[in-house]
Amino acid sequence: MDNLSSRLSALLSVKSIVTIALTAVFAFLSLRGGVGQDFMTIYAVIIAFYFGTQSAREKKEE
Repeated sequence: MDNLSSRLSALLSVKSIVTIALTAVFAFLSLRGGVGQDFMTIYAVIIAFYFGTQSAREKKEE
């Protein structure tokens, strides 16, 4: 139970909220067929940063 609460609190960080919001916007724009090149570039950079820092943190903990 403690592991679940720590994961939920980590999910509420600003970085996670921005990533989830951008993913929702990306899904909405994809369904409408209006994803622009600028948005794709920004989205790719933010997703790469999010998963890159998460991966680096996991490696550091090991």
